[in-house]
Parts: sequence; structure tokens; C-alpha cells
Amino acid sequence: QVQLVESGGGLVQAGGSLRLSCAASGSIFSAYTMGWYRQAPGKKRELVATITSGGSTNFAELVKGRFTISRDNAKNTVYLQMNSLKPEDTAVYYCNGRYRLRDYWGQGTQVTVSS
Repeated sequence: QVQLVESGGGLVQAGGSLRLSCAASGSIFSAYTMGWYRQAPGKKRELVATITSGGSTNFAELVKGRFTISRDNAKNTVYLQMNSLKPEDTAVYYCNGRYRLRDYWGQGTQVTVSS
């Protein structure tokens, strides 16, 4: 029903910023809850942020005040603005789309924060 493709990852110095994008294909994008998750080496995938179809957002405690999730339904795109990046933010970041009980995942994009 939907395909997700992330972009915007890369190498950034601590304290810097990156904006990740997730482009979605599908006819009902606006109805999906969208989210960003990340997975560091040796660790389980963890929630970073979500945004509902109504615009309500939720953030992991470790990124509150630094990251912002937003969506542009006209462009079928969800964004993750990451500011004040820390080395601990280094991970592969995955885009997620959820509708009812169905989940869709992107391929992931690497974010590396150097000290």
C-alpha cells in the first residue's frame, strides 16, 4: 500500500544539524501515523518520534527539545529535523508508516555524529 524511502543522512559534527526526509508512495498517506526509529550497532531499534494524521507528535525522552518531526501531506513526505546532534545519536534511522494494524518501513539512512 505504501513504499517509504529515506534520505538526508550523513556525517555531521557534534552540535550540528541534519534534516532527514521520508518520501512515501501511496493513496492514503495523510491517514497514516508516521514515525522515525533508529538502531545503533548492537542495540534494538528504538522510537525517535511519531506524528499522527492529526499532527500530534511524540518524542523519545533523549531527543526532546532537539528533534522535530513534521509532515507535508501534499508532498507525501515526513521530515525529522535534528539539531544539537550528539555522538549518541549515531544510528541508522528508519522511516515508519502505520495505518490501523499495518506497518511499513523504509530501508534506513545512516547518521553519524562525530565528536
